[in-house]
Amino acid sequence: MLKEYRTVRELVGPLMLVEEVEGVKYGELVEIELASGEIRRGRVLEVDGDIALVQLFEGPTGLDLYESKVRFLGKSIELGVSPEILGRVFDGLGRPKDGAPPIIPERRLDINGAPMNPYTRDYPSEFIQTGISAIDGLNTLVRGQKLPIFSGSGLPHARLAAQIARQAKVLGAEEKFAVVFAAMGITFEEADYFIGDFRRTGAIERATLFINLANDPPIERNATPRMAMTAAEYLAFDLQMHVLVILTDMTYYAEALREISAARKEVPGRRGYPGYLYTDLATIYERAGRVKGKKGSITLLPILTMPEDDKTHPIPDLTGYITEGQIILSRELHRKGIYPPIDVLPSLSRLKDKGIGAGKTREDHADTMNQLFAAYARGKEAKDLAVILGDAALTDLDRKFARFAEEFEERYVKQAEDENRSIEETLNIGWELLSLIPRGELKRIRDEYLEKYLPETEEEETAGAG
Repeated sequence: MLKEYRTVRELVGPLMLVEEVEGVKYGELVEIELASGEIRRGRVLEVDGDIALVQLFEGPTGLDLYESKVRFLGKSIELGVSPEILGRVFDGLGRPKDGAPPIIPERRLDINGAPMNPYTRDYPSEFIQTGISAIDGLNTLVRGQKLPIFSGSGLPHARLAAQIARQAKVLGAEEKFAVVFAAMGITFEEADYFIGDFRRTGAIERATLFINLANDPPIERNATPRMAMTAAEYLAFDLQMHVLVILTDMTYYAEALREISAARKEVPGRRGYPGYLYTDLATIYERAGRVKGKKGSITLLPILTMPEDDKTHPIPDLTGYITEGQIILSRELHRKGIYPPIDVLPSLSRLKDKGIGAGKTREDHADTMNQLFAAYARGKEAKDLAVILGDAALTDLDRKFARFAEEFEERYVKQAEDENRSIEETLNIGWELLSLIPRGELKRIRDEYLEKYLPETEEEETAGAG
């Protein structure tokens, strides 16, 4: 029998102070029974002697200090898991949101998880195909990697997230692949778009969705990514699946953390975020990876919108320290009508070299990737020079590189929202674009690959016929 307390002494916003408690632990779940019999829930945020600070999930409206009964449940927030979580939609606290009955759990897992022992970590080394050339060809995603997408307000990161969730797969042998998708602080329309897209394309069959709406309590938003990572750990390490976790939008998560920190009157850090923001983000991101001796893996794609497109903002800044690179969306490309507007030059996948090459993608992948980067950078410089000095100031070679940059954006970066390119298609498009540049300028590609893959240009064909 759980002990009931009628010692609520103070209520400030979503925080409640309960006195004379015994044996209460940090993170413990709480039930509050109102005078009407309604049950609300909360979580212990802090314990100091016999005083517990509780955060309410549903808010304080209608709660009477003297009539309310408080019960501490002796456990933290848990997620019930079984293979049936695939194909289901849950809210941010793991309750069914799709009208289907609750699942019958095989196990109940603490959503805070356990940190992965660094010694047991296995190095990410296998290619994941997203079907998007700017990622697969130039900023390759590797199984077990943490690769965030840095976006801005109004950019199509939601569409990109849905496309990656639909298309991503591990190449090679028939591997069991699943997607765990968690959306935080989104509008009802956005939630409807994600759920509808997953159902329309059939991707829901291999996916688990956690949806937290903008009007849901901040405490639920803080639980949502942990729910997603807990589901991913079960699918990866119990069911031996390869799991891609997409978390959008981590900026809303961090803002909920800031809101809770302000309510607790904690000393703020940079831009008002709590000083432990780095540690808190790391407890989520570091749950991704591979474990030695286990077939399954967790690959993580957190998406965050940079306030004022500022890469030095605390959220993208700290995320960059914890993860292995970043994919950056460009407002300039978006204005040009290019989707997905991935700016490949500042983007970086630190593990890309481990997931490409013969037996993984193709032997020529590394060389073409380096040449495409170099040629695009030179083409952008030539275009910038033309803006300042005019086209007449460019040499013939500069003009060829400038044309390459334009074609690269139109044919390589730009693709349809439902276009799922294989890695072979991506590499072949790269070779077609490289044929626009004189062969003597392709200095980053080995001669045997030039002989094998470089298409003949019109000039070469004419010379050969002559």
